[in-house]
Amino acid sequence: MVHDTIAAISTAVGEGGIAIIRISGPQAISGTDAIFQSKISLKDADTHTVHYGHIIDPASGERVEEVLVTLMRGPRSFTAEDVVEINAHGGVIAVKKVLDVVLQQEGIRTAEPGEFTKRAFLNGRIDLMQAEAVIDLIRSKSDRAFSVARKQAEGTLSKKIKALRQTVIELLAHIEVNIDYPEHDVEEMTSAYIREQCQSAIGEIDKLLKTASEGKILREGIMTAIVGRPNVGKSSLMNVLTQENKAIVTDIPGTTRDVIEQFVTLNGIPLRLLDTAGIRETSDVVERIGVERSRDALQDADLILFVLNYNEPLGEDDRQLLAQLEGRSVIVIINKMDLPGRLELSEVEKYVPAESIVKMSVLQESGLDALESTISEMFFEGQLESNDLTYVSNVRHISLLKRAKQSLADAIEATHVGIPIDVIQIDARQAWESLGEILGDEAGDSLIDQIFSQFCLGK
Repeated sequence: MVHDTIAAISTAVGEGGIAIIRISGPQAISGTDAIFQSKISLKDADTHTVHYGHIIDPASGERVEEVLVTLMRGPRSFTAEDVVEINAHGGVIAVKKVLDVVLQQEGIRTAEPGEFTKRAFLNGRIDLMQAEAVIDLIRSKSDRAFSVARKQAEGTLSKKIKALRQTVIELLAHIEVNIDYPEHDVEEMTSAYIREQCQSAIGEIDKLLKTASEGKILREGIMTAIVGRPNVGKSSLMNVLTQENKAIVTDIPGTTRDVIEQFVTLNGIPLRLLDTAGIRETSDVVERIGVERSRDALQDADLILFVLNYNEPLGEDDRQLLAQLEGRSVIVIINKMDLPGRLELSEVEKYVPAESIVKMSVLQESGLDALESTISEMFFEGQLESNDLTYVSNVRHISLLKRAKQSLADAIEATHVGIPIDVIQIDARQAWESLGEILGDEAGDSLIDQIFSQFCLGK
């Protein structure tokens, strides 16, 4: 339990209808009471009530702001401490003046980034996995990603990790009994039993890891490079997908000289779109730099939208690039289907399967549904609308799950080669600790500080 009191602006800085200053800690109520002019003292007010009044500058006695103050006594608050939230008029000056008066009160200091959520974790209200989900809630860029983060914040995924830890701790308990009281006829600790328990836990871990790639996509988006020769419609596709004129579109080849990035949601699928310069040989110094950046983006992309012109035959540059993309996640978009066809689809199908070819007319905005379904099938096996929102999306969680799985696999292997049971216990305990690190039970101070430093101020 922490004993100082913190305060910070919890709403976005700038003009708005309201702004909220959050205060948490033992001096939250008394400190606010000293500057709050109202019909009732906050010390006497019931928890979870809202009170009208004014913030007063104690030094001058002047009214600083007309406010509504919300009172939440611990442990029934976000941080499990006494919390006061001052609702002021939105605007940089108004809210800053209120915060300045709050911070003048003895025992109240400015909160560090993420410190309110950190206190909720340290006070046992949430575990570390739930705390990290708060970041994902804030950064969510699609309804699906928000729903997944909300489920994690509610503890859905935490329950599965806790159940896994229970399986491993029961295994450790049996091993301890066998080591300490070998003469007692408790449940016989056999190699078969160890293998059974470890394999059961590994099976549950595999179920969670199976969701990892999809969860990471929902959390971070699919890095999607739009590539192709100049003037095939790459920038037009970018503009249609973003519903903005983000990229310049002209009939002049080589208009796009740099990589343009934009985040969009396509039927619930988050995409980090990269519109690249047309890939071709060029003597133009600036365009050549753009082409090199396009090739770099191509290497980093999770998905490549390769755009071809239906009105032109497949060129040698197209063939070379298609050959280089073998084994990658590629969707070939045959654009300009509204024009007479000069492109042989059979030529394209030599490089990519027919189900990865989408026919479109970006000008007429046709074929978008086919593109959406192809991406969904490629990355989510067409199951994006599944009601199961239990995804593992955090890289730290994925790494620790893999570490726990390896420790359990090592324990199984140890039973096959006749390693003593007290040595097998070490592998089982390592698995238990790795799972505990996900929840924060085994996490060190430096890791906890690093995680919460990623939060915005006031959260």
